[in-house]
Amino acid sequence: MGFEHILVERSGDFATITMNRPQRRNALSLGHMRELIRAFSEAGESSALGIVLAGNGPVFSAGHDFADVAGADLSGVRALLVTCTELMTLMQQVPQPVVARVHGLATAAGCQLVASADLAVASEDAGFAAPGGKGGWFCHTPMVAIARNVGRKRAAELALSGDVIDARTALDWGLVNKVVPAVQLDSAVQDMLERVTRGSAESKGIGKQALYAQIDLDQPKAYAYAVEVMAATSQLPDAREGMHAFLEKRKPQWRQRS
Repeated sequence: MGFEHILVERSGDFATITMNRPQRRNALSLGHMRELIRAFSEAGESSALGIVLAGNGPVFSAGHDFADVAGADLSGVRALLVTCTELMTLMQQVPQPVVARVHGLATAAGCQLVASADLAVASEDAGFAAPGGKGGWFCHTPMVAIARNVGRKRAAELALSGDVIDARTALDWGLVNKVVPAVQLDSAVQDMLERVTRGSAESKGIGKQALYAQIDLDQPKAYAYAVEVMAATSQLPDAREGMHAFLEKRKPQWRQRS
């Protein structure tokens, strides 16, 4: 079964999921989000080592598709937002590193996608906003992810003003990891993927999920959790292989993702 709103490609160890509604500025309609959920679920269960989220057309994503929202009743809008939350959560649940490849504008739920990705590489022409602050529908759910990237004061400024921040400001604020000229965007994304997928895929998948599980806990609870996970994963075959390879001064042989 194919896709209507997205493209999915596999190149070597990496999968690329591309939002493909350029005529709608990659707005996140219900159908679009359901396709993204399916694609991330399938990629997460595949042998891919990393996943790229990209967008076709002049912008990365303009956020929710108001054509879905304007005439919807309360239960309909709630269902739309629950689906969006499922997508954002899934991006952090799949074991592979997810890298957002950002060009043009990423606004509202589009900015939420960037904030929900594990990592983000942006071109110098990218801009980021939670525009509800200067409109009639505040960006409540996008700010859950955005605030966890940029901190309270900067989150408040983004949310209340609705202003666009440029890519360099987004880098300074912690919303993206790297900013490059547009012509270097693809190579910078590839470089990021290669760096963050080194080592044991099994260990990295557990590590990603444990990072998100502990990061919002208070410090004693975070250490208690991390101690148990780190002790348990010391018994994995790849952990033992890595230790023996280090001691024996040889290159480790990691197990492949199935």
